[in-house]
Amino acid sequence: SAAEPPARPAPETTVKRLYDSLSDKQKKIVSFDWDYVDPDRGLLRTRIAANWQVTEPAVRSEFYTAEQQHLIREIFEGLVQPDWVERFDKQLQDDAGGFGLHQSIALFGRPGEGKFQFVITGRHSTLRCDGNSADHLAFGGPIFYGHAASGFTEKPDHPGNIFWHQAVAANDLYQMLDGKQQKQALLAEAPRENQIGFKDPDGPPSGIPVGELSADQKARAQQILQKLVEPFRQSDRDEVIACLNNEGGLDACRLAFYRAGDLGNDGVWDIWRLEGPAFVWHFRGSPHVHTWVHVADDPSVPLNA
Repeated sequence: SAAEPPARPAPETTVKRLYDSLSDKQKKIVSFDWDYVDPDRGLLRTRIAANWQVTEPAVRSEFYTAEQQHLIREIFEGLVQPDWVERFDKQLQDDAGGFGLHQSIALFGRPGEGKFQFVITGRHSTLRCDGNSADHLAFGGPIFYGHAASGFTEKPDHPGNIFWHQAVAANDLYQMLDGKQQKQALLAEAPRENQIGFKDPDGPPSGIPVGELSADQKARAQQILQKLVEPFRQSDRDEVIACLNNEGGLDACRLAFYRAGDLGNDGVWDIWRLEGPAFVWHFRGSPHVHTWVHVADDPSVPLNA
């Protein structure tokens, strides 16, 4: 049999190599203290937005050496499942002309000497790599993924969208609900998409509690969760599940669908949200996909969105 391909180093190891390769001049622009507060954007390490650049230099630019660009690409590939790399590349091609052209990175803290985090940002993409430096948080902080596969306003079935199957899975569960359950799960208006801070537990509930679903409906809810975490590397998937289980698991979550923004008025809900005490996964499929993710093991964790 063919020799096994060599195991890739963990992205965290590559982050240290990248950091060590930066000149002092480069570090002044893309390297920050762990708790650096930007005068306009707040605690920069934790910021999240649909389309933003954490620093000015593009990954594919003369600012970085060819070797550094290669390391950044390696980190990026290490943060997602191997069979998702091609899909993420399609998203970046459709939304930003390809990997690295309109993406920027920042490094927080000191890789190899305590807490650190690598962040890569751009249109429809904010991913993090932090070796579990950030306390209580899955992914090292909130992440964002999205895709406009066929123009700004997609057709109702979102052809070519690499994330739409997640919404299909959620809508399959909606179809399994009886009339009374559907009434509870379907709300008129969605909250603002960037409202992914953890709610006051005594605030008004919204959506249907997963804990009240039947066994076969709960099994379908588990399938949705698996589809949500599937694009990401195993250690981040495990961390999401561990955080969720710490706060009562899926049973402590609610699933809500929103009538507003239903593309084509076809009753397939483009906007939906899975939310628990310290878990928010907000899928906005209209006019194209924006997904906001904020997961922790403690609801007191603040947000900077």
